[in-house]
Amino acid sequence: MKPDAIAQYLQDNPDFFEAHLETLSQINIPHPHGGRTISLSERQLLALREKNKTLETALQEMIATAQDNDALQGKVHEFIVALFAARDLDTLSEMVPHLLRDIFDVPHTALSLWQTTPPSAELLSFADEHDLPVCVHQAAHDTASWFGEQADQLHSFAYLPLHAGSETIGMLVLASEDKQRFYPGMGTIFLQRIAETVGSALHPLLDH
Repeated sequence: MKPDAIAQYLQDNPDFFEAHLETLSQINIPHPHGGRTISLSERQLLALREKNKTLETALQEMIATAQDNDALQGKVHEFIVALFAARDLDTLSEMVPHLLRDIFDVPHTALSLWQTTPPSAELLSFADEHDLPVCVHQAAHDTASWFGEQADQLHSFAYLPLHAGSETIGMLVLASEDKQRFYPGMGTIFLQRIAETVGSALHPLLDH
């Protein structure tokens, strides 16, 4: 008789062991970690313990993630409040990189505004076609030069298009030597909040 047929029979006849209690008590199966055999009830107990351990680990990971998100929320709030201190375009442009480094520990940033530095056609197209931040491992288009001599040492980038309404007004780029700091597929909700905040702060200071 095939194992699948036995399993199906037991599922179809849940009262089998109730009618054959002596058979249930005589069943011994290999210990999951080897070395000896154990009763079916002991194996069930081990399975429950392993399941509880897995659930406990998952819960701890969820708590850690929630704590990390709370910390990031606090940093975004601090960043937004700090931007209110800027009263002109030059001050704000200088503040953004410093705040990103001090609050978010981003070692390298570059801010380019189309009003002061018109972009290449490729970069403008790249910015216009992305509503959300884009994380990559290679500098896009001509932006590597924005980081000067440090460009060759950078291995991850987050591109944050800056918008004023439906118009793209510039690009904020965060970069790191750490390849895992920014990577394709990572969540970008907090990066998007940073981009929206910077874009909103810049908008009234630009020429219209």
